[in-house]
Amino acid sequence: MRQNAGETMSREVLLKSPKFTRRETLIAGAALTVMPPSVAGAAGANDLHSDADVRLRVNGAMHHLTLDSRATLLDTLRERLHLFGAKKGCDHGQCGSCTVHVDGRRVLACLTLAKQAEGKEITTIEGLAGANGTLHPVQQAFLDHDALQCGYCTSGQIMSAVACIRERHTDSVAEIREYMSGNLCRCGAYAGIVAAIQQAAT
Repeated sequence: MRQNAGETMSREVLLKSPKFTRRETLIAGAALTVMPPSVAGAAGANDLHSDADVRLRVNGAMHHLTLDSRATLLDTLRERLHLFGAKKGCDHGQCGSCTVHVDGRRVLACLTLAKQAEGKEITTIEGLAGANGTLHPVQQAFLDHDALQCGYCTSGQIMSAVACIRERHTDSVAEIREYMSGNLCRCGAYAGIVAAIQQAAT
């Protein structure tokens, strides 16, 4: 079978080109991504991030920290302040297990930079109960209605439920479900969660 000139040229170029498997190509690309600027020779790569002095007020206490400017609020709470109530679930803002309050509004700590929360009031599940240990009404309602199973998502569910009530989105079961839809429970304790919110809302 005859080949035209274009096909012949393409074949010759391919034969002369270095051969890499798909796996080798991916590994090489990953190495360039994580390689230090001194090795990769990426000009100006040091400007991509830097340390920053950040003052965070968490549960009424002020913390002065030096953080990587890319540090998330979630990682800062867990790794630097040892507040483990906010959980790292998906780390993509899809499950809600990292929900905390910033100036009274619920936020996903895994998608929030710590620097963004500077100068604001941050509340985690650890700061929800009273100073004497009295449970917040939502915490008590979750216990009363057995609104948890494994408990991994519970702190995020409670923080979101407190905000849901504060936002007055509790007029119906459908409304509660809609405004709690950002918090997932793999165990399926949704009926108890809705009942707990209805109780606490009163």
